[in-house]
Amino acid sequence: MRDTLQKFMFDNSLVRGELVDLSEAWRHVLSRRSYPAPVASLLGEMMAAAALLSANLKFNGTIILQMHGDGPVKLLVVECDAALQLRATAKLGDDTDIASDARLQQLVNLHGEGRFAITLDPSDKLPGQQPYQGIVALDGDSVATVIENYMMRSEQLDTKLWLAANDSVARGLLLQRLPEEGGTGSKSGQSVSADSDDGSDNDSDTWNRAVTLASTVSDEELLSTDIMTLLRRLYWEEQVRVFEPRHPQFRCTCTREKVGNMLKLLGRGEVDEALADLGKLEINCDFCGQDYAFDKVDCAQLFAAETLADAVQAPRQVQH
Repeated sequence: MRDTLQKFMFDNSLVRGELVDLSEAWRHVLSRRSYPAPVASLLGEMMAAAALLSANLKFNGTIILQMHGDGPVKLLVVECDAALQLRATAKLGDDTDIASDARLQQLVNLHGEGRFAITLDPSDKLPGQQPYQGIVALDGDSVATVIENYMMRSEQLDTKLWLAANDSVARGLLLQRLPEEGGTGSKSGQSVSADSDDGSDNDSDTWNRAVTLASTVSDEELLSTDIMTLLRRLYWEEQVRVFEPRHPQFRCTCTREKVGNMLKLLGRGEVDEALADLGKLEINCDFCGQDYAFDKVDCAQLFAAETLADAVQAPRQVQH
């Protein structure tokens, strides 16, 4: 069974939703790294969230979710591109002892210095264009709450998420109330005038009802029920349109060329010093576990190519 992302829309309203099932992609991540169960759960939830958010972006590029921690977990990273190709990794501190019931704040925000970031990195950058990044404090006791708060503060968009992950599947449900044309998203909890004739009253009713019904879903139900069955179970009384499903998959973007470029950024002096100590450099991809080895000859070729390119681009000196 392929991993699936299913979009749906409530008829006659500006409320949309998505359900995602990551089984194969999630197992690919877990097969490459061994994480304590609470860490794996956080990473799986972030992976489901990245797929859900990426599916709503209208640009050719990659969305990157990051949690920078000051506790046992130092970093959680998930990347998802426009084709719903994902990769994920986590970095833990040395000699960490993680309780089986540890929660997000204990793992990532132990001293209140944790940060959450969303980066949008276009594939077709214009000259000088930099990725867009928003960074906020870790405000919330779950991945879902942190992202909901981010979306409201940064995008002014009502967003609700239900996320869960275990050792075989990562699942998620997203609901969003879209802004009215020419306006911004409504703030959570604000009421709409009952005499409104522009459809916003209906949107508010639909939004509140959709959120209330979704809030009845337990983690166990989210993890164990296939997404179409869950959609029918939740919204069988609603007029819901479903769209052609999409199929996320695991894919790592590391290459030997990218690793070589990273070494060149370190500079020849630092690379030569490391070679003198180690004999050769062995770089392991944090996302997929692929090993890349560079010996003295490989590194010499890296910098020789760089020197040659500089020489070709350098202006000629005119002899008088």
